[in-house]
Order: sequence, then C-alpha cells, then structure tokens
Amino acid sequence: EIKEKDMPQQDYTYEIINTDGRAKRAHMTTVHGTIETPVFMNVATAGAIKGGLSAQDLRDIETQVMLSNTYHLHVRTGDAVIKELGGLHKFTTWEGPILTDSGGFQVFSLASLRHITEEGVTFASHIDGKRIFMGPEESMTVQSNLGSTIAMAFDECVENPAEYSYSKASCERTTRWLIRCKAKMAELNSRSDTVNREQLLFGINQGCTFADLRTEHMKRIAELELDGYAIGGLAVGEPTEVMYDIIDNVTPYMPQDKIRYLMGVGTPANILNAVERGVDLFDCVMPSRNARHGHLFTSQGIINLNNKKYEYDMSPIDENCSCPVCKRYSRAYIRHLLKSQEMLSQRLTVMHNLWFYNHLMEDIRNALDSGTFSQFKREKEIVLSTRI
Repeated sequence: EIKEKDMPQQDYTYEIINTDGRAKRAHMTTVHGTIETPVFMNVATAGAIKGGLSAQDLRDIETQVMLSNTYHLHVRTGDAVIKELGGLHKFTTWEGPILTDSGGFQVFSLASLRHITEEGVTFASHIDGKRIFMGPEESMTVQSNLGSTIAMAFDECVENPAEYSYSKASCERTTRWLIRCKAKMAELNSRSDTVNREQLLFGINQGCTFADLRTEHMKRIAELELDGYAIGGLAVGEPTEVMYDIIDNVTPYMPQDKIRYLMGVGTPANILNAVERGVDLFDCVMPSRNARHGHLFTSQGIINLNNKKYEYDMSPIDENCSCPVCKRYSRAYIRHLLKSQEMLSQRLTVMHNLWFYNHLMEDIRNALDSGTFSQFKREKEIVLSTRI
C-alpha cells in the first residue's frame, strides 16, 4: 500500500486559455517546463532526431517537447543503463519535457513471433532475436527508468481492418492493462530512487474504426482520472475521413480539463483538422523522414528538391521561412548534397521541416489567441497540402 506522504507533490496543471468552437488553446505545466498547446512533439526515437539534430538544435528550432521510444531504448542501449546515467534528460542533455511511448506499437509492428496473454506480450527483439516479455508493469518500469515527463500506458495495437469481436476483447484487455499501469506508476513514483517522481501517465483510447467501441472505451478510461488521454490506433492506413469521424466520436467523451493527444498524426492538414476537433498534442515521424528524401514543407506547398528544376535555384527552401537553413543555404546547394548523398543534406532538410512544423503550431496558437483559427484553417489547409 502506498501512503500519501510517500508520493511527491506534482507540479502539473493544464489550463485552457481560449477556445474557438471545439479547438482549444491551452498550456500545460510540468516538472520539466510549460508546454504551450496545440503542439507538435519532435520524434527522437532513440534519444536523437534522425538526421543528426542534437538537443541544442532542438532548442534552436524552438522545439517544446521531445518524444522518445520506450521499445528502442529498452532493447538498445537499455533503460537500466540510462537510469544509472541519470535518466533520459541528463543522457541526451535535453532539458525540456519528454514524452515516452509505451513500446506497444513497436512490439506489435516490429517484433516477430508475438504471443499475447493477459499478463503481457512475449516477443523476439527485431535487433538480435532475443526473447523479451513486456506487460504493463514492465513498460512502466522502463519508462520510469528513463525518467520521462510523460509516460504512455501499455496498450494493444490492433491492425486495421480488424474483426469486431477481437477489437472489443482487445479494448477490454487494454483497459485492464491501463489499471495495472496506473497502480505500477504510483508505486514507482513513491520510490526514493526514481529518476522522476512526478512522472505523468496518459491513457490510450483504442477500438479500431468501430465508433461504438471507441466511445465506450473512452468513457471507461475517463473514469480513471489520468493526467491526459490519447487517441491511438489511427493514421495506420484508414481513409482520412474515417480518422476524422473517429475523433468526432471520441472527443465528446474525453475529459475537457485534461490534455488530448492524437498519436502518430500527421500532415499539416491532419493537424489543422484535429485541432479543430479539440486535440492538443501531435507527433509523427513523417516530416523528418520525408525531409531525408528531399520532400520539404514550405508556406506555398510541398517541394521535392531532387527535381532537376532546382539545380540552379539559389533561393532558399522557403523565402518566407526564417529557420537557420533558409537564412544561409540555397535549394541548389541542398539538392547537390542530396544527390551526392552527403550527410549534411539530412541535417539541413530535417532541421527545416521540423522548424516548419514547430512554427506552424505557433501560428495555430496565435490564431486561437486572436480568435481567427477558422479563417486560418481555411486559408492554410489546401495550400500546405499542395505539391509544387
């Protein structure tokens, strides 16, 4: 039994500043700093952004939250090692908020030979084939060792499309796992040797594309009074309108006074539509992955720097952008780096795309502050999705 005196006093608040319809402008105070929302979390899977960006680079491009991957850090280098070294903040030198996912998505998408039971999942590591068991308690322990600001509950990620009966059983199991996650986190946060005794826990809504399962699951997990709530299992191949429909069905049952996270989303248009539906947090590997292949976001639309028409183009990636890359380098030079397979191409393109996303979110927040978000969405949604 955990006594109240053993628990830390959490320095955590979530305050809605303004609304525009269902869209929310808010800020969330954590032990590692305040997050202004809506916000895009930059994905540092193994504690670093693919493309060679450091913690200092993230500060320079005005990142608010870094997201790291529980599964990848567990199988390499190991969460126990990172705990001994002071936790993920000290290890990476990133001082701001960090969200770690539960490892569930990777267990179900990367690992082979999975075997699911009520206790958890036994699987083979995608690195060396080593047999690993992970359940709610193990996921919470790994994330506690990492010392992230926000830990995600361990859930089952079901592939779409899925059988209704299996999806229903999976939702029920995910709820039982969530209850175990909450109990384990309370125990871990009561320990004197825990890296971050103020670690927050977010629950994840599942139910595939079945609206009734989604809403019933959300109602059930809302009763657990967690620090925040996520919508998982979307942006995995279903039509965009189906995703929006699920968000429309789920958000009315999400606590209004808690932060909302749409996992793995997405494009600028996805983000604008989800903000309109009341979502606060986003993450996606797409902007950095696309950048590494020369696909870059600009204020006028999406460009592919591999195209020959940029061979002599000495203008910046985006003339309306003030990122460190656009201030200094030309399209022609970055295209040359891409064609030459120089590592610098990865760094410069990823830096630009993440700056673009971070500042798109800033523009969204400013529009919400001024009461002009609906107009902003109408003006930007099509333009930012256009391929030039």
